[in-house]
Amino acid sequence: MILAFDTSCDDTSVSFYKDCNLYSNIISSQNDIHAKFGGVIPELAARKHAETIAYLTEEALNRVSKGLGDVEYVAVTVGPGLLPSLLVGVAFAKALAYANRLPIIPVNHIEGHIFAPFFDREINYPFLSLVVSGGHTHLFLVESFGRYKLLGKTLDDAVGEAFDKVARILGLEYPGGPAIDKLSKTGNPYRFKIPKGLEHEKSYNFSFSGVKTFVKNLVSKLGNLSKTDISDIAASFQKSAVDILVEKSLRACKDLNVKNLSISGGVSANSLLRDTFKERCEKEGINLILPPKELTTDNALMIAFASSLSLDRATFDYASIEADPSLRLTVD
Repeated sequence: MILAFDTSCDDTSVSFYKDCNLYSNIISSQNDIHAKFGGVIPELAARKHAETIAYLTEEALNRVSKGLGDVEYVAVTVGPGLLPSLLVGVAFAKALAYANRLPIIPVNHIEGHIFAPFFDREINYPFLSLVVSGGHTHLFLVESFGRYKLLGKTLDDAVGEAFDKVARILGLEYPGGPAIDKLSKTGNPYRFKIPKGLEHEKSYNFSFSGVKTFVKNLVSKLGNLSKTDISDIAASFQKSAVDILVEKSLRACKDLNVKNLSISGGVSANSLLRDTFKERCEKEGINLILPPKELTTDNALMIAFASSLSLDRATFDYASIEADPSLRLTVD
């Protein structure tokens, strides 16, 4: 039985996990706090984490009618992420583990995302994992738990970051991903030909900085935008971003002869991305694994599940557990 914490960015999350039949997953969003700034303010995020984490812990246990006496392991995200935010979760988890003499399991946030789609299903290795969020755009070959090969990554902006920046250019609300997804449903995705970064490069790397700049210049060129203009630009940008993710991921599946593809991270909640991947994977005979939408954004349940696959990492050496905002996933 695992009590897990994730405070990697601006969502405070606590989860109690035994198996897919007995769990709780509490997430406290800070979108309202950071929306006025158009992005996350690390100090404000950390302060809110500190204010809510104890209450959320109590709530996570209450929802499954459990107490601290039922907990066997504590798990916590140690990185990557925002340092002030990570420090709150790591300090709280260490204090709780020490006070109750419980072993603690450090978890890499990206590793949590990789295995989130398998929370309630069997894991069939090998599989390709596309992790797409506000801070990450990575394509991995996963041979087994702990054995990863990084095939490609963004060379500049993460795709979720590009969504946020384009939304800001268009005057849309924060976070930009859901806003663009919603607006795109009324737009024409073929009106503007938005470039696809590194489209013709043989590597599996991605680039979204140039796409953002193209949209910025397009908006400047058009001048006073109508509602139709904004919807069409949003739809065109979204199609471009999704297309390049789909094309490179499926090419990697074909090149490596891998029939299982998982997608995770906040951007995996995007409706066009999910629909396009489903359609293309069905045509290509690829088994697509998507997480439920509640496990796409940052959450402690994916941290708990990842830690359940790595109980050998548990330790009573609390001093060795430190927050690392630049933590990398060990890859071959």
